[in-house]
Amino acid sequence: MSNNQSDNLNILKAFKSANFIDKVALILSIWFGTGLFPGMPGTFGTAGAIPLYFLIDFLGARYQALILLITIIGAVWSSHRSQCILGTVDPREIVIDEVAGFLLTVIFIPFTLRNLIAGFFLFRFFDILKPPPIKKIEKKVKGGLGVVLDDLIAGFYAHLSLWFLLYMLE
Repeated sequence: MSNNQSDNLNILKAFKSANFIDKVALILSIWFGTGLFPGMPGTFGTAGAIPLYFLIDFLGARYQALILLITIIGAVWSSHRSQCILGTVDPREIVIDEVAGFLLTVIFIPFTLRNLIAGFFLFRFFDILKPPPIKKIEKKVKGGLGVVLDDLIAGFYAHLSLWFLLYMLE
């Protein structure tokens, strides 16, 4: 059995024995199952954030910021709780941090298919590359905040890069 299948079985086993609040944390942290896809869970988690982006794109800036804040708080809480439930540090299946980072990438950016695709690839680029200080922060900050913070910084880098690209293309 592959390691990924084994991890998925551990999550399913933990889910079965979890109380209601822990089940909510697990569902959120694996972003409704996208973190269970084999191979590239971070990429699938980022793709899983696109429907949320569609939903909030039509809201005003104030509501977009509020939903981003709620997502970040939920990501920190569910990541921390899921790490405790699973007994592992930053398991690959936890992808709600990618959701928060991607939302930060595209928030306040005018919606077009081009901007969505560029935001997706820019976020994945910075999330995978982990330029300074992302690697250092990822190693120093623990718990749910540590899981989410590196993706938020990657999202910030991607957001700035996306604005720069939009400016250059106009």
